[in-house]
Amino acid sequence: MAEPMSAAAILVALRAEGVRVVEVGNWRTHNRNAKGPWGPVNGSIVHHTVTKGTANTVAIVRDGYSSLPGPLCHGMIAKDGTAHMVGWGRTNHAGGGDPAVLARVVAEDYGTRPPAPAKGNATGTDGNRHFYGWECENLGNGRDPWPGAQYDAIVRVQAAICRAHGWTAKSVIGHLEWSSDKIDPRGISMPTLRADVAERLKHPASWSPGKPSPTPPPKETPVTTTDDRVRSLHTNLMGIGSLTEINGQGDRVQHAAGYYLAHIERDTTTLQAQLNRVEAKLDQLIAALPKES
Repeated sequence: MAEPMSAAAILVALRAEGVRVVEVGNWRTHNRNAKGPWGPVNGSIVHHTVTKGTANTVAIVRDGYSSLPGPLCHGMIAKDGTAHMVGWGRTNHAGGGDPAVLARVVAEDYGTRPPAPAKGNATGTDGNRHFYGWECENLGNGRDPWPGAQYDAIVRVQAAICRAHGWTAKSVIGHLEWSSDKIDPRGISMPTLRADVAERLKHPASWSPGKPSPTPPPKETPVTTTDDRVRSLHTNLMGIGSLTEINGQGDRVQHAAGYYLAHIERDTTTLQAQLNRVEAKLDQLIAALPKES
């Protein structure tokens, strides 16, 4: 349990941990403090954004939606590992969660995971008051990858928070560990993430491992249907670099490779039909030839 860090203090902590930081607009005073208290803080929550594209994601987490005003977190960790600071103070990120989970996080006395939450967003304890919130750019579909640079930055950001407050890695949880109706951050193992944060905390903030950035834990292989594979194949074919040709009017036009593959398939089918007709005609001619006596 602690008072929240100042905006200046979090910048110092993040940069000391080796995190690349981008300050977005008036983030230091952009918050939801008028709607309720912020603090004491008891931990940090990791989320996924369900968005694509860094600029688009930054705009969404900063401004929010008509039904959920921003900021939606304190910082957004992009695919390239940059932390974009969008708000400081109370933010709309955690919503309601299980008070039993909060108690275990405060005490830092659980095993590899806190107890499964029994309360959700609408019925739980106010998490926006008690947690720092970090959105991470990912579609959250179980297939969108978590690049090594991004995962490394998530570890560093959480270690910076824990180091500044004197917390252990058990003060870091995923949104799905706080609220019973959430699934984020999908594709990241929270026990593994906490283990990586704990390893960083054994070293000075400036520490970097001898190998490249920590790699994300293996994801569960999603179950895919035949329809999924067909749609994926079609998308990949249509996404192959476009080619240029001159049409009948002398204009230059571009088509994706899938356009040409479709025409090849059509022409092949036509040629096969013609070949079948030729073979049938030959069979007729052969049958009509006089038989040798």
